[in-house]
Amino acid sequence: MKDFIQTIPKHLKDYVVDQEYDQYTAIDHASWRYIMKLSKDFFAENAHEKYLDGLKETGITVDRIPKITEMDEKLKKFGWRAVPITGFIPPAIFSEMLSLNIMPIACDMRKIENLHYTPSPDIVHEAAGHAPIVADPAYSSFLQKLGSVARKVIFAKEDCDVYEAILELSESKEDPEATEAQIAKAEKELEEAYEAVDYVSEATQYARIGWWSIEYGLIKKGDRFLIYGAGLLSSVGESFACLGDEVEKRPFTLDCIKQDYDITKPQPQLFYSHSFEEMEQVIEEFASSLAFRKGGTESLDKAIKARTVTTVQLDSGLQVSGELSKYRMNGDKVCYLHLTGPSQLSYNDRQLEGQGPNYHAHGFGTPIGHVKGFGKSMNLLGAAELASIGCVVGQEASFEFDSGVNVVGKCVGQVLEENQNLIFQFENCTVKLGDEVLFDPSWGTFDMACAGHEIPSVFGGAADRGNYLEELNERAPHIRDQKRNVNVKQEGLVPLYAKVRKLREEGGDLEKELEDIYWSLNKDFPKDWLLKMEILELLISKELMPSLQTTIFEDLENRKKELGPVSSLIDRGLKILKAA
Repeated sequence: MKDFIQTIPKHLKDYVVDQEYDQYTAIDHASWRYIMKLSKDFFAENAHEKYLDGLKETGITVDRIPKITEMDEKLKKFGWRAVPITGFIPPAIFSEMLSLNIMPIACDMRKIENLHYTPSPDIVHEAAGHAPIVADPAYSSFLQKLGSVARKVIFAKEDCDVYEAILELSESKEDPEATEAQIAKAEKELEEAYEAVDYVSEATQYARIGWWSIEYGLIKKGDRFLIYGAGLLSSVGESFACLGDEVEKRPFTLDCIKQDYDITKPQPQLFYSHSFEEMEQVIEEFASSLAFRKGGTESLDKAIKARTVTTVQLDSGLQVSGELSKYRMNGDKVCYLHLTGPSQLSYNDRQLEGQGPNYHAHGFGTPIGHVKGFGKSMNLLGAAELASIGCVVGQEASFEFDSGVNVVGKCVGQVLEENQNLIFQFENCTVKLGDEVLFDPSWGTFDMACAGHEIPSVFGGAADRGNYLEELNERAPHIRDQKRNVNVKQEGLVPLYAKVRKLREEGGDLEKELEDIYWSLNKDFPKDWLLKMEILELLISKELMPSLQTTIFEDLENRKKELGPVSSLIDRGLKILKAA
């Protein structure tokens, strides 16, 4: 895996961490084991047909949290790779990884209190949720397609604010030391972030498609609904209830982008498809509605409204990235672009030399369109035509566009790609539209993009994201360490879990040791229920101490009344044990 990680683009690699496998406690492994036992029991009949085989094929077992290095080796067979991350990574980073067939897998393990569901990505969600279905070729194709489309969507500033609020809430809910007040504050901030959103961006539409498919999607086979979405496959609470009639089932069509969702609550409706191929058609339909496919002024307007870094691709192939603030029209044709803040000029998603955001730190503007008297744009003018207006390196140039934009200055540079002009550079340059000065000589060198009026594509983010972020030193934020779910009060609980695990794997004087552990647990950690389930399972499997079995059964029946949503998990665990 280390060799592979070195090949990942740097701006993605910054989010990759080491899976600190030794940091998982015996409690973490017991939590994983319990979730997987319930999952295999329920999903054997209610998940997509690939689920059980997919667990084996991707290296996922019941008894221990998987090692991501081992999963990576398994996923290579399906054309995918796995890398470890921690917590939420930005949606744009997540989708770019998917577009490269890289599955980011969160290392964290949820707390026992959130065993039924957590809004924070964890190894249950990523490994036991997404990975098994990737073994299905049609799903793998759909997932990669989804990532490729997502890489082009335009994010609004409000989307970024919502992401930050979700990140804070999920981190709070999985922090063993977080107080109820901290969680309530994070919930309020998320609510406020949602309320500030005043329109549905492309990124929000994409998020809804992803939520209602790879996270909460169903496949319909005959008259049955089968689960394939990772959010449901990793939520042993919600998945158990979602197939009932009280949860509405709708066909998965492009209309799903109209349906919002709340990550903190069970979903009142779900969407189903008959096949992953059918879903890929929906993604293609969605892609056709996006600015990167449509281009034109409608797409420019989306970019302006977003107030984020976007890329305007000109018909010469030149890509202009930055925050688009406005554009000018000449009749029905775009004739001038204005960008604010750090900007970048690229070709084929590669930043042109010297044309990065440090050089264009304060923005970028350029006329586009046809040069007056020639009836064609600068990128298509030949050497003689360029010479006639002085647009030759070392000469004074003076020319006008059909729009009325006038350029006067000394040509000092030219950038060509594939035998067409992309950029001309002018010193001591003045650019005017009528009496309005669009560029003043005191501002430095004027870099003029060459293109016609057509804007074939507008998409989210910089064209060359790696160089854009590196020049601005906007690398990944501090990536926190892998979470350890044990607070100071629980330190003494970990050895008890470890003893039971050792007894299950290696044997010993089970009757004496299990009874001692149970009473020690009751004395020091009376609210803990999971270890009691582990003790009970061992006693039943070995047909030992019926009286202690009865005591633990009664204890768990009484305990579950205090545990809210977790109580249903105890019920299901007890039913499995009784049926054993």
